[in-house]
Amino acid sequence: MMTPVIKKRTIDIFHSKIRFDFENGRSIPEIEIAYQTYGQLNQNKSNAILVCHALTGGAHVTDKAEYPEFMLKHTPLLKSINGNTPGWWQELIGPGKVFDTNTYFIISSNVIGSCYGSSGPSSINPETGRPYGPDFPQVTVRDMIKAQKLLVDHLGINQLLLATGGSLGGMQVLEWALSFPQQVQAIVPIATSARHSDWAIGLNHLARQAIINDPDFKNGHYTNQPERGLSLARKVGMISYRTDENFNHRFNYERRNEEKNIFNKENIFQVESYLDYQGKKLVGRFDANTFLNLSYAMDLRDVSRDRGSLEEALAMIKQPTLCIGIDSDILYPAHEQKEIAAQIPQAQYAEIESVYGHDAFLIEFEKMDRIITPFLESLG
Repeated sequence: MMTPVIKKRTIDIFHSKIRFDFENGRSIPEIEIAYQTYGQLNQNKSNAILVCHALTGGAHVTDKAEYPEFMLKHTPLLKSINGNTPGWWQELIGPGKVFDTNTYFIISSNVIGSCYGSSGPSSINPETGRPYGPDFPQVTVRDMIKAQKLLVDHLGINQLLLATGGSLGGMQVLEWALSFPQQVQAIVPIATSARHSDWAIGLNHLARQAIINDPDFKNGHYTNQPERGLSLARKVGMISYRTDENFNHRFNYERRNEEKNIFNKENIFQVESYLDYQGKKLVGRFDANTFLNLSYAMDLRDVSRDRGSLEEALAMIKQPTLCIGIDSDILYPAHEQKEIAAQIPQAQYAEIESVYGHDAFLIEFEKMDRIITPFLESLG
């Protein structure tokens, strides 16, 4: 018997016309949240799972999806990904997969402050009719969760069975357990941080400086994307997402063209070509002001703010928790995940062995399956 296939569907937009107050004291008159759902909500609404995305991710987690026409008009960047690419957790979400859409109701939303359909720097300010640009309020992870709760309430769900996600997504997962403990039954944070490390802040600083120092950035009031700066920011990130072992095995000290003149600097190394490609690709699908806002939101991440010490804050998480680390992750090392798990009363720790570094949670799907499936089954 063939496994049913999820059909391509349109990204939905939840529009809240209630003024949204940010943690920094600023507000905007209304917000939009782009989201998708997969599967069916059961009768007692107890099978909902929230999937949270990383820095440059979005609501599109599986199969192919289309953004509505009115969103494409306001956000041209969406055209490059519209209906063309599979979701970022394609191998984990769907019929018969880890997050089985025959069993679970999957919710994925684009965080506030992003550029994939939710209110953010590239969206239109209803009070001016122009994009917010650098004037969009600085977002925090707590703001993201506050907006997501509006969406979950809108969907009529009183309690999530599970919240999960990696990197920035994992930060959101931890915050769900702390901000709305009665509304989430269990969590699976992956390759993330309870308080952003100085190492990670330093890397983000370099990436932001690349954007800010691009002459085309114009203090955030650009007409066209500052391509050189945003591209370089992505290259910095790509190095921190992988490992030396992965790069050395993949590129093997090779040049783009096979020629004997090693002094021809135009014949760049394959690794340089790869990074150039990744930078160019992000420029075509992401927004520089959004990158600045969300990367700084990660730097501001500290679960202990207004909650005592870091240990005291994590001890407030009472839900069954599966913390997943990656042995080769240099951005959010495995020891950080072990420390998080050690402070959460009902936490267990599991580790993925991989050469792919931080990106392993987007690549090592079979290993993720073996870790997550038993935990999901234990929830009943």
